[in-house]
Amino acid sequence: MGRLKRRCAAAKTTNPGSGNHFPLLYLALILLSPPPIITRPSEKTYRSRKSLKDPLKLPSLADVGSIDLSVIIPAYNETSRLPSMLETTLNHLNSASIWQTRTYELVIVDDGSKDDTSALALKLAQQHLNSDIRVVTLEKNLGKGGAVRHGMLHARGNRLLMVDADGASRFEDLELLWKKMDELGPKNEPTVVVGSRAHLVKTEAVVKRSVLRNILMYGLHTILRIVGVGHIRDTQCGFKLFSRRAAQQIFPVQHLATWIFDVELLLLAKQLGIPVAEVPVQWHEVAGSKLNVVKDSLQMLRDLLVLRANQLTGRWKVSP
Repeated sequence: MGRLKRRCAAAKTTNPGSGNHFPLLYLALILLSPPPIITRPSEKTYRSRKSLKDPLKLPSLADVGSIDLSVIIPAYNETSRLPSMLETTLNHLNSASIWQTRTYELVIVDDGSKDDTSALALKLAQQHLNSDIRVVTLEKNLGKGGAVRHGMLHARGNRLLMVDADGASRFEDLELLWKKMDELGPKNEPTVVVGSRAHLVKTEAVVKRSVLRNILMYGLHTILRIVGVGHIRDTQCGFKLFSRRAAQQIFPVQHLATWIFDVELLLLAKQLGIPVAEVPVQWHEVAGSKLNVVKDSLQMLRDLLVLRANQLTGRWKVSP
């Protein structure tokens, strides 16, 4: 015991004032961390073709699943890209081989859009009488991660798919993710299957992207290896399938609402011992991306550091 005290005293002598650094760093971490995500009363409701004017109460992820699939679509100012994406999605889900064996819902989460995204989504819902399309409107813009989280927390599916509103991922590749989940969790165990564009790195689809976006991609991969999800080759593909039991463990403890939220989801899955599989999918660049390469890459770096620091200090805890 005496030896330990002498070592502590020696450390303070060698590095005077070192004990004062941690409180300042901890304060900085608190200031940089995002505030808790608040759900307003109106955001706990949805509209559909059956209830255009009178919002209905949303269900809870904590409930038992009542359909096979929930498709969560975060949408921010998507009046130009949403129609074609929905058409492709519904063509697949309503195809004879799928429609007869799988019940589904689409949950479109309008992330505080400044255009008529919600109104357009409801108009499209009225054109598809055989499909359950629910539209949730957030009062303020949260960010893509916040919109996905909100949709997931109020979905009914035994499996839940997050997919971007731009239609960049080929929706038919859902069947590849579905098959892999059948293999990993045949009894509906907690499981995550993510679409991956890693096989496209040397193809025209990626080579044609701007130099800055490719630099961002490679830099991000390097950082991800440092923070602990380097085993996933493509963390940012907006095409991910969760079993309900996995979603019930992951999304209630998600903190990040910004672009890098995918990494938090995968880190949470790793910490919870939930298996994650990666499946190659087809993808193409779609005009109209809202990603500001320089600004958002700096924000991603900051959020990654904040995420890891909160986990290491125990501020953001998760238990299997």
